[in-house]
Amino acid sequence: MGAHVVTTSSFKTDVLEAETPVLVDFWAPWCPPCRQQLPIVEDLAKTTEGRFRVAKINIDENPEVASMLAIQSIPTLMVFKGGKLASRLVGLRDKATLMAALEQAEQA
Repeated sequence: MGAHVVTTSSFKTDVLEAETPVLVDFWAPWCPPCRQQLPIVEDLAKTTEGRFRVAKINIDENPEVASMLAIQSIPTLMVFKGGKLASRLVGLRDKATLMAALEQAEQA
């Protein structure tokens, strides 16, 4: 299973109320770095299934969430734990960096 698709209406349940840390990839289809980030996010979702939740949200289709979280540049990747923002990474990131952010949130 790949990254979970999140929408404005599911953000609270899927991300903020999740039992485990959640990595959310904020992206748009017209963004070349976002398209480069996508396979990394999908791979992370597959390798961490059951331990973490990995999600993606298209900011063009869900501008309310992007606005609420002050997303100014994409890709932006955020890790949430217990309904709170644990880390924010802006720009293309490798799998090891994303995994480290999830593990740091898990330990907090």
